[in-house]
Amino acid sequence: MSLKQQLNDAMKAAMKAKDSLRLTTVRMVLAAIKNREIDQRAELGDEDIIGVLSSLVKQRKESVALYREGDRAELAEKEEAELAILQEFLPSPLSEEEISALIEQAVTETGAAGPRDMGKVMKIVSAQTRGRADGKQVSDMVKSRLSS
Repeated sequence: MSLKQQLNDAMKAAMKAKDSLRLTTVRMVLAAIKNREIDQRAELGDEDIIGVLSSLVKQRKESVALYREGDRAELAEKEEAELAILQEFLPSPLSEEEISALIEQAVTETGAAGPRDMGKVMKIVSAQTRGRADGKQVSDMVKSRLSS
C-alpha cells in the first residue's frame, strides 16, 4: 500500500474516531503533498512523500524549540503531538552506526579524500537517509569523517 493511501486511510479512521488532532494533522500532510504535486505537475511517489513528511517534521521540531524558549508550553505540546503523528508515517530512524556504515560506503564509492569531496558523499548519503536521519547530523558526521 502506498504512503498516500495510508494517509487517506488514517484520515478516514480519524474521522470515524472523531480524533480532531489526528484528523487535522493528516489533512495538513495531504494538503502539503497536494501542493507539491501541483508545483511539480506530477503525482508524488513514496520517496517524495517521505521528503514532504521530513520537512514537516523538521518544522515541528523547530516550532517546539521556539515555543519552549518563549514559555508557550501549551503550543509546544500541540506541536509535539503533531510531531508524534507525523513520525508514524516515516520509516524507522537509522542509528549512528548505520549512518556511519552508509558514509563509509559512500566514501569508498566516490573515492573521497578530503573535505572538498563532501558534496559527492552527501549526495549519495542524503538519498539513502532521507526521512530516516536528521540532515544536520548526517552532514556533521560526513564532515568529521572527511576531515580525519
